[in-house]
Amino acid sequence: MQDDFIKLSQFLKLNDLVQSGGEAKHLIQTGHVLVNDEIELRRGRKLYAGDRVTFSGKTYQVKQPST
Repeated sequence: MQDDFIKLSQFLKLNDLVQSGGEAKHLIQTGHVLVNDEIELRRGRKLYAGDRVTFSGKTYQVKQPST
């Protein structure tokens, strides 16, 4: 991650929560993913360190990128 953010669909893929971008898109657009305890329908949502992503009953914290 070269920027200080990561897109929601990329986060799901990088953390092996989905198998493909298409799967991420479907799950996000059908309301199965929460960001900071709110349903997020935008797969391009920018996530920053400290944001929380909840998917399939588990919550994952976005970490500061390593330099």
